Amino acid sequence: MTLRIAFLASDAPLAETARVTLAARYGDTVPQDADVVVALGGDGFMLRTLHNTQDLSAPVYGMNRGTVGFLMNNYAEDDLVERLGAAEKTVINPLAMRAMDQTGNLHEALAINEVSLLRAGPQAARLKITVDGRVRLDELVCDGALVATPAGSTAYNYSAHGPILPIGADVLALTAIAAFRPRRWRGALLPKTALVRFDVVDPDKRPVMADADSTSIANIDWVEIHSHPKVRHQMLFDPGHGLEERLISEQFT
Repeated sequence: MTLRIAFLASDAPLAETARVTLAARYGDTVPQDADVVVALGGDGFMLRTLHNTQDLSAPVYGMNRGTVGFLMNNYAEDDLVERLGAAEKTVINPLAMRAMDQTGNLHEALAINEVSLLRAGPQAARLKITVDGRVRLDELVCDGALVATPAGSTAYNYSAHGPILPIGADVLALTAIAAFRPRRWRGALLPKTALVRFDVVDPDKRPVMADADSTSIANIDWVEIHSHPKVRHQMLFDPGHGLEERLISEQFT
């Protein structure tokens, strides 16, 4: 049986050239009819592809035609069918975000890497943090805070000095961004089932925005975040180069 492949590329010329070359060599089909989707670009394009194909049964295999490429496999034109056949599957669940802005509008979005809150003015944000209905921190004065999945723990979370989480860990990372008070608070590890709520204290004077991957909400009043187990993103990696290995290797770089 012929493997039906859908090739998708970012706007970068390098990625589009690769898409044309690979489609001519291996054939091309629409994602809805594909056995596997091949995403050509960088990590940002991989995240967009996962979001756009989350209702499909086909897994996504990324090849790096971008910059960082942490979520991507190495690019090569030869033996693609064999590589896809030998690839290892990783299944990840995104975060679901519900955010209420100051005008009373409710926004919802999914995030594969993290949901982050960031100050949107010159003064530090003031956030109240509640976990599963219990207030855990009355006031965090900071530039922001985020909740990250294991898959996203090496991205913004790691840059904010949060922990790298094993890909199979049933935990989420709650990480402060430039915390001023409590000054030494660096965050917490929470069960994957936890419901995290941030309430913005004094939002008129200290506005805060929320970002779920590439979906941004301005002037928020509160945000609720939890893992979404019913959404399953399927990613394929070359043997020995999967997310679990990359997350471990990142800690020894």
